[in-house]
Amino acid sequence: MDGVHRRNARVFKALCDPKRLAILELLRGGEKCACVLMDQLDLGQSAVSYHMKILCQSGLVDSRQEGKWTHYQLSPDGCAAAIRLLEQLTTPDA
Repeated sequence: MDGVHRRNARVFKALCDPKRLAILELLRGGEKCACVLMDQLDLGQSAVSYHMKILCQSGLVDSRQEGKWTHYQLSPDGCAAAIRLLEQLTTPDA
């Protein structure tokens, strides 16, 4: 499998877990601190970190550090790329 397929698979891996879908839904409302995600999803720090690593690697989510906390937000470019990828994979050749 080449690098393009591995990179594309990260997007679908990020979308195939209910907890990550819940995180994406929360991030639709704007940037959230990891502490807020932990509280709203009733997850521990290690679980949030695990899911956020996958979401960030997929390109769907961006992060920034502020003190000891990490803040997350949807990546407009990453989300647009995921939409284009799904369209490319599901549109029949003419």
